[in-house]
Amino acid sequence: MQLTESIRAILKKKEGLVCAVSPSASVYTAIAMMAEKQVGALVVLHDDRIVGIISERDYARKVFLKGRSSKETLVSEIMSSPVIVVSPEHTVVECMKIITEHRIRHLPVLEQERLVGVISIGDLVNWILAEQSETIRHLEAYISGTPS
Repeated sequence: MQLTESIRAILKKKEGLVCAVSPSASVYTAIAMMAEKQVGALVVLHDDRIVGIISERDYARKVFLKGRSSKETLVSEIMSSPVIVVSPEHTVVECMKIITEHRIRHLPVLEQERLVGVISIGDLVNWILAEQSETIRHLEAYISGTPS
């Protein structure tokens, strides 16, 4: 485990299921799907092409706070677009930098223009914490003279 490792390693540990919604779906449908799948965002696909991303933040700011109806508002009306994407070859550090610079929480991952996963800030933080724990374990073993 390294911070310079590609995010392909993170994708392998995830279920591989990518939750997506159509731009013509209602925001209510999208929010219900997020709740059911326990995710904070959905990729918006049209003809298997990413056209946007919709998050709980989009709902809160663009529907709820504006008094709009989630059942009457379409995903296409509030989704974030264009979408910042990465490839499986991007590193953990590169993805953290992208997420921080753009103030986003989810990165769709494309391989040869095909959606293969979504990396969240939580996935990246968990990876970094695991890396730090592994480093500490190795250092403690080195200091104590025991094999790691």
